[in-house]
Amino acid sequence: MRRLLQAELLKILKQSKTYYALGAILLIELLIFITAYYQGSAILDLLLNNLRQSFYFEGTLLNGNLIMYIVLNSLWFNVPLILMIITSGLMTDEYKDGTVQAVMLQAVKKWQFIGAKYITAIVFTVFVIAFMMLSTFALAYAVFGTGDLVVYIGTLNFFEAKEAFRRICWAFASGAIAMVFYSVVSITLAVFIKEAAKTWIAAALFLIVTNLLLKAELGLAGLNNVFFPKLIDTWQQLFYYETDWLKIGVNNALLILYIAAFAAIGIFTFQKKDIG
Repeated sequence: MRRLLQAELLKILKQSKTYYALGAILLIELLIFITAYYQGSAILDLLLNNLRQSFYFEGTLLNGNLIMYIVLNSLWFNVPLILMIITSGLMTDEYKDGTVQAVMLQAVKKWQFIGAKYITAIVFTVFVIAFMMLSTFALAYAVFGTGDLVVYIGTLNFFEAKEAFRRICWAFASGAIAMVFYSVVSITLAVFIKEAAKTWIAAALFLIVTNLLLKAELGLAGLNNVFFPKLIDTWQQLFYYETDWLKIGVNNALLILYIAAFAAIGIFTFQKKDIG
């Protein structure tokens, strides 16, 4: 199993699309920085002009903490789509190149082979989110400095600089769990579909439907609390001024259970499926 993991990690490091993915994330960050640098102050002044007459804000509101919050919002669609395309390739490339049959001829069990794929996808996803977080921290603070954070989620929520930084760190951690969920789903889709282009379309559709269901009321209160599309935005709940930390912890735990369930479906299906 360890050799399989080493081979999978080495394989993903050698793939050019891995670095295209990292480059795409940096490009997203850069576009956010450029837009904020040239237009951010004017937009904030327009939105908060009346509030400035009643409240004192420490530092400029167009600061590194706000930029990091904006970058976090790329976790809705851009980043998960990139991750699903890359991680699904861990399986679709094997089918395309015919290496699945070659590996199965060796002393490798099916569950070990597919399990290594899931673990590699998880490790890669966590690495990408860590890369995204650290690069954003470095660039955002270097260019925009620090300051209080103002966030609009139904109403305006204000956080002092230290508290904002703490919440942003937790949000990246919670967001990483959501991104791992999408990556695991993409591997499972690849097990069923096999072909790369069809898997990408299915992954994009899954992502779109999940985001649509997030906003939909499902009628049953219990279902609204435990259905996976309702858990994807857990990271954003950290930016409510009155934060329900217990609910955030439960939501993340439920999402981890969904990750395990989708991985189990993929492993079971691969075990039973003809690899030819």
